[in-house]
Amino acid sequence: MEIIKNLIDFILHIDHHLVQITNQYQGWTYLILFLIIFAETGFVVTPFLPGDSLLFAAGALIATGNSGLDIYLLAIILIIAAFLGNTVNYKLGQFLGVRVFKPENKVLKLDYYLKTKAFFDKHGGKAVIFSRFMPIIRTIAPFVAGVGRMPFGRYSLYNLVGGVAWIVTFLFLGYLLGNVPFFKKNFSLIALGIVAVSLLPPIVAALRSRFSRTSA
Repeated sequence: MEIIKNLIDFILHIDHHLVQITNQYQGWTYLILFLIIFAETGFVVTPFLPGDSLLFAAGALIATGNSGLDIYLLAIILIIAAFLGNTVNYKLGQFLGVRVFKPENKVLKLDYYLKTKAFFDKHGGKAVIFSRFMPIIRTIAPFVAGVGRMPFGRYSLYNLVGGVAWIVTFLFLGYLLGNVPFFKKNFSLIALGIVAVSLLPPIVAALRSRFSRTSA
């Protein structure tokens, strides 16, 4: 419970935490953000790490001019982190297979795998791109692609396109809107809104699936 509480606090006050990180670690902030994005996309057991809200907050912080960070350099670093993270996750899926997902597992839930597989079945390789904008599925999708033995060259292309789209969208959206008074005053609500909107597609898909099974 303490971990969940700390995670929620980090997401709600992510802008303040980033200010503290940049003040304390300065140039090392690039490496810290690299590691967070890499872990969030690279390890199937870390879907709880903030992705969208972190990118938005980083862009907003850079817009203030007080971070000492360069947004273009950060974008390149985080694109590399996202690409490498998904590549590692894909390779883990190839090596470990579907057996790591079990009904009784509270982290690697079998339900996560089945929903992500259904997402792949519906959208094909483009699911790798779409999944970048969907928490949990974003972390599970490359693993499922590895389990399904998607051709690595084809997967890498979708991985790169999705990674660039995801990083650029949220990082520069934060950069453009971060200094708008409304967003500055209501940053915690905006962070929650980003998480809620990002989670909406898989929730809707799950409800549709349950409703279909009930009707059948």
